[in-house]
Amino acid sequence: MKPRHGHISENCRPISEILSLIGDKWTSLIIERLNEEPLRFNELKRRVNGISQKVLTSSLRALERDGFLERIEHPTVPPSVEYRLTAFGHELAEPLSKLKQFALKNANRMEAARAAYDARSGSGESGGRQPQPIQPATMV
Repeated sequence: MKPRHGHISENCRPISEILSLIGDKWTSLIIERLNEEPLRFNELKRRVNGISQKVLTSSLRALERDGFLERIEHPTVPPSVEYRLTAFGHELAEPLSKLKQFALKNANRMEAARAAYDARSGSGESGGRQPQPIQPATMV
């Protein structure tokens, strides 16, 4: 089968798509919060501190489109909408949780490795980029 992109084989495409999805910090946080319990929009917005209404709406639509969550409309006055993970979404939440645990457990090791590399390279940084400290709090 011919690759769609010169550098991404057809076998790598699903992996690239998932990594792109979870690489967005908002998506990971939304999945984490909804893994705890179904939430209404405003409650989810409060629990995902710092997300804008526009980004939350866009992220929820993308997750719904991909089958990771469902939007449930309750026939109340005024109408209320709740979001919850599907079985597929809960399945994704499991490796995300393990990745979070790995990141939190190994943040100091990674920072030490970067500092050692920078000291050896003599430039103090890699490729002209400023090294970014790891902030595990954004994953919580």
